[in-house]
Amino acid sequence: MTGWNFAEVFETIADTTPDALAQAQGDREYTWREFSERADGVAAHLLAAGLVEQDKVAQYLYNCPEYLESLFAAFKAGMATVNTNYRYTADELAYLWDNADVIAVVFHGTFAPNIDEIRARVPRVRVWLWVDDGSGECPEWATPYEPLAAAGHTVGRTAGPWGRSGDHLYILYTGGTTGMPKGVMWRQADMFGALDGTTKDPYPDQPDYALLAARTAEATGRKPGPRNLPGAPLMHGTGTFNAVSNLMIGGSVRTLEGRHFDAVELLDTIEQHSINSMSMVGDAFAKPILRALDAEPDRWDISSLRVILSSGVMLSAESKAGLLRHNPRLIIVDSLGSSEALSMATNITTAADTATDGPARTAEFQLGKGARVVIDDPATGEWRDVEAGSGELGRVALRGHTPIGYYKDPVKSAGTFVTIDGARYSIPGDFAEVRADGTVKLLGRGSQCINTGGEKVYPEEVEECLKTHPAVFDAAVVGLPDERFGEAITALVRLADDAAADPDELIDHVKAHLARYKAPKAVHIVDDIGRAVNGKLDYRAAKATATSLASGG
Repeated sequence: MTGWNFAEVFETIADTTPDALAQAQGDREYTWREFSERADGVAAHLLAAGLVEQDKVAQYLYNCPEYLESLFAAFKAGMATVNTNYRYTADELAYLWDNADVIAVVFHGTFAPNIDEIRARVPRVRVWLWVDDGSGECPEWATPYEPLAAAGHTVGRTAGPWGRSGDHLYILYTGGTTGMPKGVMWRQADMFGALDGTTKDPYPDQPDYALLAARTAEATGRKPGPRNLPGAPLMHGTGTFNAVSNLMIGGSVRTLEGRHFDAVELLDTIEQHSINSMSMVGDAFAKPILRALDAEPDRWDISSLRVILSSGVMLSAESKAGLLRHNPRLIIVDSLGSSEALSMATNITTAADTATDGPARTAEFQLGKGARVVIDDPATGEWRDVEAGSGELGRVALRGHTPIGYYKDPVKSAGTFVTIDGARYSIPGDFAEVRADGTVKLLGRGSQCINTGGEKVYPEEVEECLKTHPAVFDAAVVGLPDERFGEAITALVRLADDAAADPDELIDHVKAHLARYKAPKAVHIVDDIGRAVNGKLDYRAAKATATSLASGG
């Protein structure tokens, strides 16, 4: 098996349109020629350091040009990349890099103290590339990134002696049902096919780089390629997949300079640089944008923006209506997808749709190519399609370009990637109903996973952290509806006999041990969290209790 390889894809585009913009952040702008040459410099260093085919290269970076540069460099050298959530604590980092067998890490200087704390716990890592962000000097144990990239034009095209293959991996770490991240293994060829598969005229499965060059020349010969702004962090699939898909068509990617989401900075950037498309994660982004637009409706010209893609969390109908009010030319795409399956279903909203069909709809999707809603029929032990209009609850399944499994976890792989009717499907766990008209009503994940602002948080991890506090006897964690974040992490806590602790103290305890986004927004002290006799939690009852307490009941 082989197929499309991203190093070959990007090099083809760089050869076809070398002087066009590829990447930018603030005043830092790089053409496609510079993008490729800088990646050559980093790739050459990885090879000189002794890394071999499919060794793992982690990116511990905020949004910046170096993120996609180092991705490109790893692909050039035939290595696999590993995303790293920059909000992770020391323990989470150590687990991730050990689990992923990471050999090299590209990191922003501000993270040097975090790394220094755990370096002894990740002995496999022997290459540290320091990206200067003005936070201090390069540690003695690291190598400055910029001189390597800047020297790339003298290196020439770089590739490992093993060559390049569509079988080379891109590994995307995401949350796991036990709270521990799991690495989703994508063949580059499958990732290319999945991203390309939503276009009107997809490329053939077998690579044709001459065709790619011709289409790129045709698309960019008349005007600059499309300009994309990842509102979401590149360390998440939503950000990276959207950015890479824009680069695939000869476009450019511009990242924000701020390290925390700022609606004003985003709107300024859209106007100043005539951004055409952007990615974001639900109302956590949309509502602050709308507040800024509503407060100063005449301040920004965002008419260049044609497409907003939201993945990870659905946009509310109110947010869609508000965005269309400020830019009637927008196409708003809610994409049902996950790290394990891209573009399972979509909900597309335009001003014309709302004019003819009434208010914007949410949670209603059209299945994508190769997608179906299935149920594991207990009567037969076989998978079958959910009948339209039956009211049955099934799971969305996708065939075609999907991952090959979870890194070093065959058990979880077997549970997610299954064979139905002789074809291999990815079934991440999104439950849905199929209406009589064939549309799909999304009902959410079957597990207790909490989706807060696009971040997946599993209750067990937070519960166990709470229970490490000396005053806590037991805990239950649920997600409650939240206007901005989709769900707010909420905890029910039973204190130990004669113990005392206030909610703020318990929230701070979680923040000290886990990434801050995993900390509860609210903690309720209760006499009983509602465990059954067998010790299992009744999460439905816990959620009802939390809802009542949150409303003052």
